[in-house]
Amino acid sequence: MRLRLGSLGLLVPALLAAGLAAVPLVAIVSALFSGGSETLDHLFGTVMPTYAVNSAILMVLTALISGTVGTGTAWLIAASEFPGRRLLSWLLVLPIAAPAYIVAYLYTDLLEFAGPVQSALRDLTGWTAGGYWFPEIRSLPGASLMLSFVLYPYVYLLARASFSAQSRGQLLAARTLGISPFGTFMTVALPAARPAIFGGLALVMMETLADFGVAEYFAIPTFSTGIFRTWFALGDRQGAMQLAGVMLIFVLLLVTWEAATRRGRVASGDRLSDGPRPFTLKGGKAALACVACAVPVLLGFVGPVLMLLANMASQLDDQPFAALAGSFGASLSTALIVAVISTALAVLLVYAVRGSSGLGKAPGPVRWLVRFSTLGYALPGALLAIGILAPLSSIDVSLTRFLRDQAGWSGGLVLTGTAAMLIYALTVRFLTISYNSASAGMGRIPHSLDAAARSLGAGPARLLREVQLPLLSPQLLAGSALVFVDVMRELPATLILRPFNFETLATRVYRLASDERIVEASTPALLIVLVGLVPVMLLTGERRS
Repeated sequence: MRLRLGSLGLLVPALLAAGLAAVPLVAIVSALFSGGSETLDHLFGTVMPTYAVNSAILMVLTALISGTVGTGTAWLIAASEFPGRRLLSWLLVLPIAAPAYIVAYLYTDLLEFAGPVQSALRDLTGWTAGGYWFPEIRSLPGASLMLSFVLYPYVYLLARASFSAQSRGQLLAARTLGISPFGTFMTVALPAARPAIFGGLALVMMETLADFGVAEYFAIPTFSTGIFRTWFALGDRQGAMQLAGVMLIFVLLLVTWEAATRRGRVASGDRLSDGPRPFTLKGGKAALACVACAVPVLLGFVGPVLMLLANMASQLDDQPFAALAGSFGASLSTALIVAVISTALAVLLVYAVRGSSGLGKAPGPVRWLVRFSTLGYALPGALLAIGILAPLSSIDVSLTRFLRDQAGWSGGLVLTGTAAMLIYALTVRFLTISYNSASAGMGRIPHSLDAAARSLGAGPARLLREVQLPLLSPQLLAGSALVFVDVMRELPATLILRPFNFETLATRVYRLASDERIVEASTPALLIVLVGLVPVMLLTGERRS
């Protein structure tokens, strides 16, 4: 009976977190299947096919480019020895620190018709406007290229880990049979790494579907931009909710695919990462390998950072530091609050899954509720914001009316347009990161340690406070840092839910770039990129440990 009561008690934090996560999902699904068939038919007859096709093409193109770059560089780093390999192995992760919308702003300013590249080309050749062809940066291929610059590390990290864990003996056996290095890669290494590569591609496609900044700046109609336009520009709440419902189907398909790719991963006792690399490159081949690994770093990180520094230096005396400090303070406070709340909820959820008795797994309902409550990271920011705003705005109207009638309240809406609403949405969005970090740390604590503490009279609260939390602290700090950085750079949900006159670094960059004031946007953009280096350092530090 005590075990059953304890198991029942574990449901409380899981139920609370699952309830928070359920609000946007339930609202969106209800809107999709409830009485708005006329609106849905109108959407399918007008804009829905465009949004679906553009989103699908953008995901496929970005996945192809990111997969090619990430897999190729991962194989070179894992299987080859060439000058600069060790340095390039962690430099290749740096582009993940730069948000895609910032990279898009910079390269558009560089490559558009009035930009320095085309202007210099016309000056050198004497060509006139309309007398030459130049690739259009503001296009679907251009957007996929911008996204690939910063998303390929997802594939690179997973593919490199998979290649490093493969059998050295199998590769050497293939070489003794006369198979070329490229043939060995295609017939032996690539098939074994396919689950990891597909997992990385699924993450790339999720991030592409969630993108708002690049698609909006390039004027590409996708689900993210369509939801924003339908709700705020056209005032069609029902249409925006149903667009979000169709977008949710895309998300669930990607989540299912990503989960399926986790099966079938292999490792061996004679790992490729142990000892010298099987292929030693020299001369021209070594130079080509260096170039192949250096180009993604230059395009995705070094180039954007240099452009940001140059722009910032050119306007150093004209920077409105008071406004910049306000944006930085808003970003900092929001990120800190969300990181603390997410970490606290993650600890409760991990403890619920582990079981307060320390003798085994928690009941099935607890595990399912926790899994549901940590689905938020797969939800695009625009979808999540609309899913929260729609039901809570109706509740807010009723609550405000009640307060006005009963207590003489005259302060307007209580929830909508407040920082609390934004913090709630961002907590649901990034709870997954905190939970995964805490779960990884809890998995390293043996159940026998819990049982020993309980046998000495320690209750659940004391066990958590004095035994588990000290052991979990490194993982909790890492998870909090990752959440902090993601909140600092998050754009669509913040644009939709932020309070009036509340501007973060991300929304400031978006506003200035939308007005073609790229130079002024460079300083807040550089701050976001520098803060984004934190998870990169965590990733590389964890790999070395």
